[in-house]
Amino acid sequence: MNTAQSEFIDVHQLRTGMFIELEVGWMSHPFPKGSFKISSQKQIEIIQGLGLKRVRYVPEKSDLTGETTLVEVPGSLSADDLSAQAKAEAERAAAKAEDLRLRKLRSDLLGAQQRSLLVCERRFGEAIRQYKTTVEQVSSKPQVVMEQCLALVNKLVTEMLGDGETAIRLLSEGMGDKASMHPVNVTIVSLLLGKSLGLSQSDMVDLGMAAYLHDIGKSQLPDRVRWLEENFSSAEYKLYQEHVAQGIALGKSMELTPGALQAISQHHELVDGSGFPSRLKGDKLSMPAKILALVNRYENLCNPSRPAAAITPHEALSLIFAQLKSRFDSVVLSAFIRMMGVYPPGSVVQLVDERYALVVSVNSSRPLKPRVMVHEPAVSKHEALILDLELAPALGIRRSLKAASLPRAAMDYLSPRQRICYFFERAVDPGSAEVAA
Repeated sequence: MNTAQSEFIDVHQLRTGMFIELEVGWMSHPFPKGSFKISSQKQIEIIQGLGLKRVRYVPEKSDLTGETTLVEVPGSLSADDLSAQAKAEAERAAAKAEDLRLRKLRSDLLGAQQRSLLVCERRFGEAIRQYKTTVEQVSSKPQVVMEQCLALVNKLVTEMLGDGETAIRLLSEGMGDKASMHPVNVTIVSLLLGKSLGLSQSDMVDLGMAAYLHDIGKSQLPDRVRWLEENFSSAEYKLYQEHVAQGIALGKSMELTPGALQAISQHHELVDGSGFPSRLKGDKLSMPAKILALVNRYENLCNPSRPAAAITPHEALSLIFAQLKSRFDSVVLSAFIRMMGVYPPGSVVQLVDERYALVVSVNSSRPLKPRVMVHEPAVSKHEALILDLELAPALGIRRSLKAASLPRAAMDYLSPRQRICYFFERAVDPGSAEVAA
């Protein structure tokens, strides 16, 4: 229906039987669709409570012939009166049933959303605990912890390479300290990137083991040099670089595969030869090492040792592309940008309708329309449904923002993360969703 066949009317002129089009996002109203025929007074009251002054009305799709004003008449009711009364009662029953259906649908969606997040956070926590055990026992029980790490990585690889598309999921704040959170983050994103680049299962396992254990050598260093700082002296910087050699030594004691050992030894090498410890150039680096070097840099930009120095995922991706792209393999970098999208999970954005939102999930196969949590003051943030922008073609992202520039109410509602934690989940199939914009 085009605009020539519709007209705007004041919300106080709404009547049952009218076909209307709500020109607001689907999260701004409880109806399954934005265009529908009004079937009850309850729906009219809900629309009038949305704060709209007028709505678009489509006469050709409307049916106002059955609208009747019931008047109490003494004595017996006529057949027409009985028919109108029965119709009104049926409309009230239908409206009540529809209200219950919508409430149940919202409850089911919210429950599924919360369960998926809890599963991701539980598994992220398990990987963190395993890493801490590995650091504690790698010197005394290298074979035992190697088998435990391999079981964890094999499970991740099998799930990622299974049926269906995967999405990168932002987790809640406070999932762990940087020392244990960093390797888990790097492992998840590296494996997703390896999948998008078509790595074989054996290369994926080598990549996963190298990503999970790439910083294991830091456990042998003094605390003060485990994380690179700009004010390091030359002696401190040289000592920091030793974590690569220490990691290789521990990897050999664990009897890691040559592919995993090579990736660990090269995870700070850069294709332009500016990396360390051997200043290798692009053709000397393995594909897992190229992936690991890029993801490691991205993660350190988002989660530096000093939280005050952190930048948003969108800013980190932009910085790498604008200033650092010569340091990374062009094929790997292009695949990374395609996978993460312009606005990776954790990015703070403003939508085209002026609302603020937090990107919480990106389908690694269709990254241009991420899933976002929108600041909706009328809805408790604990009951906010995630909005899939792929289901809202008229709604998009206008710009990225620094968290500090958010209004206080939006800041409190969206709670931008100081520490970015990622896991993966099965991507939502937009064709199976009932609720549309």
